[in-house]
Amino acid sequence: MKKKYIVISVIILSSLLLIIGGATLFLYKKITTPSNCNDEYCINIGNRTTPEDVINVIALNCGEDFAWWVNKVFDIRNRRINRYEGFYKITPRMSVWDIYNLFALGDSSTSIITFNNIRTKRELANTICKNINMPADTLYKALCDTATCSKYGFDTVSISTMFLPDSYEIFKSTSKDKLLNRMAKEYKQFWNKKRLDKAENIGLTPYEVVILASIVEEETKKVDEMAIVAGLYINRLKRGMLLQSDPTVKFATGDFTLKRILNKHLEIESPYNTYKYVGLPPGPIRIPSKIAIDKVLNYEKSNYLYMCAKEDFSGYHNFATTLSQHNRNAAKYRRELNRLKIK
Repeated sequence: MKKKYIVISVIILSSLLLIIGGATLFLYKKITTPSNCNDEYCINIGNRTTPEDVINVIALNCGEDFAWWVNKVFDIRNRRINRYEGFYKITPRMSVWDIYNLFALGDSSTSIITFNNIRTKRELANTICKNINMPADTLYKALCDTATCSKYGFDTVSISTMFLPDSYEIFKSTSKDKLLNRMAKEYKQFWNKKRLDKAENIGLTPYEVVILASIVEEETKKVDEMAIVAGLYINRLKRGMLLQSDPTVKFATGDFTLKRILNKHLEIESPYNTYKYVGLPPGPIRIPSKIAIDKVLNYEKSNYLYMCAKEDFSGYHNFATTLSQHNRNAAKYRRELNRLKIK
């Protein structure tokens, strides 16, 4: 009889082990098998995002069964799926366990974002978001939102100047607010007392310095003559002269491929047309580099009032103090344009 009980116990124990083993294997497969999602998608966790919000997005993209298992794992592990704010990219091959680790631990991976030679907010958003999880539209809408811009002391035109061209290490999952806060911090560190005092001595606000720097950087790519160009424009500003800057006219046309500004372009009705309106345009025509800003703040004093590209197309300019001298320089440049049939 005793043997019989032992055999039965062994059978029951074996059955239980098989059931437990089978359940464990089933659970393991469920949480480690890649999802059936066809496309990657982003989940934005903000300070008002609930766990249900996150699960609903997962269900919408990967199916209710997959989302149920994600939710169940978080319940079993007693973790909150909405613990860390930011943008989280979910790829087609991610499993339930992968998603658990992503949200439970937070995405600590970083990316280097580099931006320069940027003219528009759309271009800025696209460039920054290329290597992080945030959708470009999210950043672009923030840059176009009056309340968001006002929070940082800017409007929807000037907000782009808060982004100083450079390379920054950013968490890939960074939220919109954290990104904007980082850029605001970098901006305040750059505009220290020394730079603010220099701007005041010139008679320009920091924003006006940035606008002028954007013109200077469009006029010349040669760092060693940026301070000369800045000084020339400051001379014209002080005399109340039209700046007559071709890059501002190009910006007004919206056609950045123009290689030659013609008389018809000078008639464009726009506050950015410095052939028509005295003073600086209402905003920058590009996001200027830190170097260009510093060249304006440390401009070279001279009597120059005119500039024209050199006829050797070296990228440098001929400078002049009188209109007659400038006209001679311009004639030489036009002859070369015509000879090469550049229109």
